Amino acid sequence: MTGFGRSEQTVGGKTFLVEVRSLNGKQFDLRINIPPLLKPHEFQIRNILNEQLQRGSVECTITLKQNGASKPVSINTELAKAYYKPVADLAQELNLDASSVLSTLLKLPEVITPTTEVLSEEEWSSFEKVLRDALSLLNEHRKEEGKSLAADLVSRIEKIEQLQEEIKKIEPARREKIREGLVKVVEENVGKENYDKNRLEQELIYYIEKIDISEEQVRLKNHCDYFRQIMEEEDPSKGKKLSFILQEIGREINTTGSKAYDSQVQKSVVMMKDELEKAKEQVLNVL
Repeated sequence: MTGFGRSEQTVGGKTFLVEVRSLNGKQFDLRINIPPLLKPHEFQIRNILNEQLQRGSVECTITLKQNGASKPVSINTELAKAYYKPVADLAQELNLDASSVLSTLLKLPEVITPTTEVLSEEEWSSFEKVLRDALSLLNEHRKEEGKSLAADLVSRIEKIEQLQEEIKKIEPARREKIREGLVKVVEENVGKENYDKNRLEQELIYYIEKIDISEEQVRLKNHCDYFRQIMEEEDPSKGKKLSFILQEIGREINTTGSKAYDSQVQKSVVMMKDELEKAKEQVLNVL
């Protein structure tokens, strides 16, 4: 969600400069700096930014330069008269030259104020185009970032699937190893001739079924396939959906680890979790 857009255009006697920066963020967080002339349109500007950018920490700076004609102003004569007497009295008391009183009065607060000015419909339409041009450039930057981001996310999922294949290869030996270990414990504590082998076999089958991870592996594969499917969709706002799928992938990985009882499987699970955490960090950058 990072990017930068800049657009500048002169409309009549006004030059509008729009600069927009976007950083990664879960929500749409906007900081905007606009000139007084655009204050009546602030709500529209915010809506355009939200509509075009959707998520991220956004900073928008709009600069207005008046070209050519002087900006009209008005003089508050009543306020100037009210200022005059105390200023003149002070000048006389301090034996100062009273000829500069007028220039002093004009510098006092609110004696000179700019006249109220608003954008015409034509000027607003031209400014809106400048704003959208800047946002279009920013979104182009986002798309370029998105290509490398998509490649990275897919590679994380592929690594998880590779580790899953390694677990599948280990699985038959893991079951037999667990079975042999349980039989050995029983024989060492009870004796080879002092237990019902048929009953033990039934208990072993029940126990091994409880630590079976085949269902978790099927669901994990399905989640990975679904993740890739969503990545290929044209939907521009898929970040939250991808995040939910990663949560489901994490649930299956955790369950596999809790049922493993095997150092090799646990090693693969740890490596899966590492890839998953990296994918979770990256998916925060997706709209």
